[in-house]
Amino acid sequence: MKTGIILKDIIPFLTWYATLIFGALFFDFVLHYFDLVFIGRYLGYLGTFTILLSFLYSLNKRKVISFATPKVLLDYHEYFALSGSILILVHAGIHFNALLPWLAVGMLLINVASGLVGKHLLQRANKTSRERKLSFKNEGMSPQEMEKELFWDSVSMDAMKQWRTIHLPITYFLALLSLIHILSVILFH
Repeated sequence: MKTGIILKDIIPFLTWYATLIFGALFFDFVLHYFDLVFIGRYLGYLGTFTILLSFLYSLNKRKVISFATPKVLLDYHEYFALSGSILILVHAGIHFNALLPWLAVGMLLINVASGLVGKHLLQRANKTSRERKLSFKNEGMSPQEMEKELFWDSVSMDAMKQWRTIHLPITYFLALLSLIHILSVILFH
């Protein structure tokens, strides 16, 4: 049982997270190797813009926009947030000069980890619920009986969605640190 959990749950999470970090480090190494470090500064702008695009999903959930389905925007949210994070990590590089960039990068990594955990929890809950519903249907249960049996699954899924109560404050704190960083660069450079 524990081996199954490790293979199905922990390994994919660690793979995505390691790919993010090592991809950024590799890209930063390439920029240093070819003496193109100046590109990193512009990747900060591009990464910020890309992450801001990821918020289209949040705007859709809050009914501010409605030009796409939530599923499509969630996929874009994940893609833009991860790719923007890689660009920001390359922008930050391995050469921090002050405390604020360290804090912002640390918060970025925590935010990405939180997002990946939430994504995994919701996928797993949805898959388990679909499998149980199919199993009950195959057993010949009536829709009323299935609804009664699946009630606690839906309660569990709603509880798992509460991870947002952790993810959102982390995101807001990251946004605050990023804004302070951007303003300090504008004012003092």
